[in-house]
Amino acid sequence: MALSGIQIFKMMPKKNCAECGVPTCLAFAMNLAAGKAELAQCPYVSDEAKEKLASASAPPIRTVQIGVGDSAAKAGGETVLYRHEKTFNNPTALGCLITTAEADASVAAKLKAFQELRYERVGLTLKPEVVAVKDGGDPARFAKLAKQAADAGAAVVLMSDKVDSLKAALAEVGKTKPLIYAATAANLEDYSALAKEYDCPIAVKADTVGELAKLSAKLMEKGHKDIVLDSGTRKVSEALRDQVMIRRLALEALYRPLGFPTIVFPCEMADNPVDEAIMTGTFISKYGGMAILSDLSGELIFPLLLQRLNIFTDPQRPMTTEQGIYPIGTPGDDSPVLITSNFSLTYFIVSGEVESSRVPSWLLVLNTDGLSVLTAWAAGKFVADLIGPFVKKSGIEDKTKMRKLVIPGAAAIISGDLEEELQGWEIAIGPREGAHIPAYLRSNFLK
Repeated sequence: MALSGIQIFKMMPKKNCAECGVPTCLAFAMNLAAGKAELAQCPYVSDEAKEKLASASAPPIRTVQIGVGDSAAKAGGETVLYRHEKTFNNPTALGCLITTAEADASVAAKLKAFQELRYERVGLTLKPEVVAVKDGGDPARFAKLAKQAADAGAAVVLMSDKVDSLKAALAEVGKTKPLIYAATAANLEDYSALAKEYDCPIAVKADTVGELAKLSAKLMEKGHKDIVLDSGTRKVSEALRDQVMIRRLALEALYRPLGFPTIVFPCEMADNPVDEAIMTGTFISKYGGMAILSDLSGELIFPLLLQRLNIFTDPQRPMTTEQGIYPIGTPGDDSPVLITSNFSLTYFIVSGEVESSRVPSWLLVLNTDGLSVLTAWAAGKFVADLIGPFVKKSGIEDKTKMRKLVIPGAAAIISGDLEEELQGWEIAIGPREGAHIPAYLRSNFLK
């Protein structure tokens, strides 16, 4: 049973050190009770209190991992119903379906796409993570496809209603911790035993959310902690309703049998790839933990990955790039020097445009607390008295003889003050827009 904030507060160290991010232990205890904080945030809580508060401090929705190492995919771990309340934590794991009924060429094409669809965005690699392997009654081929999916670097979902097929596949890939899909009222005992034997997460499926909770509770009684929920419906409107119902009951009512991530199958809800992608976008927003498509194609998976990135980015913490000197191309001691802010999107736009100019350059990145250039200037974080000392201490003067610093055109107003701060440097005003950087560099610095 969940503890109240006052009950939790009685076990707190009562130091009011604010190291947890809130000013008092009482405030922290209240956040802990509401599922808006984690016990690990308190550095002084005793081991005895940790043991007593373990269940109360656990996220309302458990984090479940399938796969191991670089192939692992995580779902769940959520503490809020709406992103703006705090943040969403584990992005919806995306993947494709392969079946034993498919030709080898089709399977190979899907696995090739799975491996090749990689996109660099603001310093992150965006990619699908999951391959679901569906059994059609051939245990040997099912095991073979599971092995191929695992070898391709996927977190694997083993989909079968036959224990023999699951045993064959687990003998091949059990060490990679695949998701066993799916325990039902008819096979719960057998599937539970397999999941325990191989220490794998297990999915549970029922026709209604109520029946799903009953089966989940039975698995919990058997000692299973890593459970994934499938409400069974394959109508998108009903599936969306179920996702919201499960999330609300887990977060607002702290109903433990539904406190697990979900899996959805747009591949079984639509008859064409575009509709599948649209449905997947719906479940990325509300509130699929994993989503399985029938196939992967760049024109459909890329916008889904971008949507996922936007939704699962912490709204309270800007994405930043580390302050420092970034060589672009192979700059030498006569290469131009540019400066920008450490807002990740700004950095990657500027660095990309500099790279496309084919003019080797040095790019200085100033810590502006994740603000873009114009916003940082307005906040007093991209100004001459901060840029000057940074340039002097950065070490750029040891790397280039050129004493010409190109500042963003949006910050042209600081050029005069910057010339006073950087004696011996010429301050050049660059373009206002990143798209104009290549032409500017080629016309001014290309030899």
